[in-house]
Amino acid sequence: MRLGILGGTFDPPHIGHIIMAEFAQSALRLDRVLFVPAGAPPHKNGTRTSAEHRLAMLEMVLAHEPTWAISRVDVDRPGPHYTVDMLRILATDHPDAELYFIMGGDSFRDLPTWSRPDELITLCKLAVMGRPGALITPEMHESVIPNLAKRSIFIDAPQIGVSSTDIARWLTDGRPIRRLLPPGVNEYIKQHGLYI
Repeated sequence: MRLGILGGTFDPPHIGHIIMAEFAQSALRLDRVLFVPAGAPPHKNGTRTSAEHRLAMLEMVLAHEPTWAISRVDVDRPGPHYTVDMLRILATDHPDAELYFIMGGDSFRDLPTWSRPDELITLCKLAVMGRPGALITPEMHESVIPNLAKRSIFIDAPQIGVSSTDIARWLTDGRPIRRLLPPGVNEYIKQHGLYI
């Protein structure tokens, strides 16, 4: 089985996440995509909303996608949560799967600052998509992470310059963001008074 893994805070989930999952699944012929909401991300000062709200919004997004699922691997264990540890757990849980970690170009650019990136690429291949403003090449970190270029697949996909941080700020400012969110998510945010 070819298993894609898309991690993030999903605070809130938005069109960029959907595009990444769809294009990776198509390009790599993934049998399944797991969305892995962060529990306590070490590079951020927490999340804006609770895990329960983020999971509920993700469930709405994935409701009509039979090959997409949520993994609670990071939400249900104590932090801090590092991607390499999450991948090790998923590799154990799915011993017959070939793992592909789906990431944006900005994350690829910052990969040397992650915890144990050399170990991370032994657990999976990286499915990398460009991101506006992130100038990246497969060989850019080869001197500090040997074999990274061999373990990275660059996928041609639309470069969406939007983040959950942007959307949360725009929501607070009362800007129109409805078309940047998957169906139902904007209504959920309004119903629960999130990001205000």
